[in-house]
Amino acid sequence: MKRPSYNDAPQVTPARGCALFALGFRPFYLLASIFAALSVPLWALQYSGWLAHPYLAGPLWHAHEMLFGFVLPVIVGFLFTAGRNWSNQPTPTGWLLGLLVALWLAARVLVLTPLAVAAALANVAFPLAAAIALAVPFVKARNRRNYFFVALLGLLCVAAAGIHLSQLGITTLPAWLGVQVALDVVLFIVCVMTGRVVPMFTNNSVPGAGASRHAGVEKIALGSILLLLAADAAGLTGTLLSALAWAAAAVHLWRWLLWRPWKTARVPLVWVLHVAYAWIPVYLVLRGLAEWGLVAPALATHALTIGAIGGMIIGMMTRTARGHTGRPLRADAVETLCFVLVPAAAVVRVMVPMWAPAQSLHAILVSAALWSAAFALYAVRYWPVLTRARIDGRPG
Repeated sequence: MKRPSYNDAPQVTPARGCALFALGFRPFYLLASIFAALSVPLWALQYSGWLAHPYLAGPLWHAHEMLFGFVLPVIVGFLFTAGRNWSNQPTPTGWLLGLLVALWLAARVLVLTPLAVAAALANVAFPLAAAIALAVPFVKARNRRNYFFVALLGLLCVAAAGIHLSQLGITTLPAWLGVQVALDVVLFIVCVMTGRVVPMFTNNSVPGAGASRHAGVEKIALGSILLLLAADAAGLTGTLLSALAWAAAAVHLWRWLLWRPWKTARVPLVWVLHVAYAWIPVYLVLRGLAEWGLVAPALATHALTIGAIGGMIIGMMTRTARGHTGRPLRADAVETLCFVLVPAAAVVRVMVPMWAPAQSLHAILVSAALWSAAFALYAVRYWPVLTRARIDGRPG
């Protein structure tokens, strides 16, 4: 008897009619994937001098936009979608969701213009509006377990405000402090959500996998990221920060091994999440080495942003989009290719400059091409999925 393939999903006919604003993941996943594919080439044009940005420019624009233009809308789309299930209350849809999308779009355009104050207001308003929109169903349902997600969106709002206040000359704190705090907040969100879902997905998809969670390891792993966030916010550097990063790397590696990642090789929709999480201890090790001047800080940052965050996003956007549109939870060939391209972009961006510094520029260009290809493929593949009604006729 032929063993079923994970690419042997039954053929389905998408329902007609635009459903783009039926639930939060739909517009934000689609627009974020398009933005991810386009923003890196835009950064290359700016870096080469072909594109001038009157307000945010250079590496700060790149970092700001990858965080608040790409990562944040994916988080918001996921939380609006999951939040409806967690609270059994409605989250923004229709015209209200459309207004939030318009605010995000305005923020992306304004940072390219001389309208500095307007750009700052739009970029601070988006995470604040998202936090309020998420708080409403949680409070109505008294869903206290998830209140902290509202607080984390609030922290991202504060980080964005810090960046823009610095750029406007209102505060003397460096803009990069806001970037680092935002990175730490996103890392914490990733660690929380992976702990909730990856062991479950592993055991559900791979019979006998035996993925487990240890309460003590969970608390220490999440606590270590909160300590790192506090250390970064306080401006801690040097030996103490290195020790904290390396200790966190050890516990996150332990956590990952408890999930039995080697059992998932035949299930792309699961192994992509395990591969992404493996970049977290890599990032933490490199972060510690960077404090000693042994590697460039950018290598650590890109291990986190491309490898861990980018890998987790491409995996979760695929899984949740399939699940919430009534499709089988199986990755096809295009999706699996996306799962390969993102970690490949991380390997090229991080490892090649580390071992062959003379090839750094080539590595950056190749990594950018791999990244853009992955998210462009996702956008093309999921355009009809995200803009049409569920194939099973259910709402959402």
